[in-house]
Amino acid sequence: MNVRDKDVLITGLGATTPLGGDVATTWQAMLRGESGIRAIEEDWAAALPVRIAGRLRQEPGDLLDRVQARRMDRCEQIALLAAREAWADAERPDVEPERLAVVIGTGTGGALTLLGQDDVLETSGVRKVSPHTVPMLMANGPAAWVSIDLGARGGAHTPVSACASGAEAIAQGMDLIRLGRADVVVAGGTEACLHPLPLAGFAQAKAHSTRNDDPAGASRPFDTGRDGFVIGEGAGVVVLERAGFAAARGARPYAVLAGAGVTSDAHHITAAHPAGQVRAMRMALDAAGLAPADIAHVHAHATSTQLGDRVEAGSVAEAVGTHPVVTATKSMTGHLFGAAGAVGAIAAILAVRHGVVPAVRNLDTLDPEVRLDVVTGAPRQGRVAAALANSFGFGGHNASLVFTTAYGVSAKSWKPEP
Repeated sequence: MNVRDKDVLITGLGATTPLGGDVATTWQAMLRGESGIRAIEEDWAAALPVRIAGRLRQEPGDLLDRVQARRMDRCEQIALLAAREAWADAERPDVEPERLAVVIGTGTGGALTLLGQDDVLETSGVRKVSPHTVPMLMANGPAAWVSIDLGARGGAHTPVSACASGAEAIAQGMDLIRLGRADVVVAGGTEACLHPLPLAGFAQAKAHSTRNDDPAGASRPFDTGRDGFVIGEGAGVVVLERAGFAAARGARPYAVLAGAGVTSDAHHITAAHPAGQVRAMRMALDAAGLAPADIAHVHAHATSTQLGDRVEAGSVAEAVGTHPVVTATKSMTGHLFGAAGAVGAIAAILAVRHGVVPAVRNLDTLDPEVRLDVVTGAPRQGRVAAALANSFGFGGHNASLVFTTAYGVSAKSWKPEP
């Protein structure tokens, strides 16, 4: 492949999910088809119609300084941990602080802090409210903490676009590099809001699965028996680098972020519209300079709702075709909302890197209206030269990312074209 100076490379990955506390354990669990969905045993969930969720496999408080952790919301904690892993995986690029930027998206930000401190205010009064409340509940808190931790002075940005937030963050990071405003960008998404209020709200909207007696079997993308998504928590972060900068330091990339498409439906606050999804995918392909036939794999947004999965399947078929190998890892992690696009992107990147696509869990009977090559049973092996990852969010937010192989691009052995 020909790599140009301003092409964008993926050089580091970091994550913490219901499947594992890092990228390696999460990826291996995906390949084994494991489930991170468990019953909520706490008393606060006893009266709820939904009592299942994708909880983190590794508690963030176990890995952070105790004093620092107390000053951070859970979504900030896990964003910081994922960013640190990605940064270490990229071998800590020696970049000027003004040329290092951060983009961390989230759907709800520090909602656990907001809800928890409101309870404190109502039950115990003003003097018991934490002085760290506002920095902990701010949606920009995760990006701020990561920028402080890494000393990034090239900007700290926060896309808040529901379930598309993490993917939009990666797309924004690509733009910063291509526009010449940064050499390295740490980008991704985070979410941690397992609380009675969102669980009750999603249940009332008939959007969440109520398979309380079968947590591992509850998230069923593309299956005829699907009855809604399963809420989860997690964070995913990637390190993006300008190819010329990466070459100069001898970095070894996982893949190339070749293109991105971000659109809005302007249709409905919760219902997706296929036109916006199709346009996002085609925009990503055009930006990557690829034709639909070039895409070997699609990581679907596929949350496990009846309408959403069906609409996306039709959109993929229209924009890309029915030939790509399709997976949906929310069948294992649950729906990570603001982190979903970033964790899905990491799965697509690793599919490109290793030539293997995880199977969709719990897919017993494929919806006859889903006319795609969905992987079931065992992972699908084979060369994945180009992959597309979709993320769609409430409000009509659509983000599609295209990743291509970095074959021939290895440490100290390549130079980008001017």
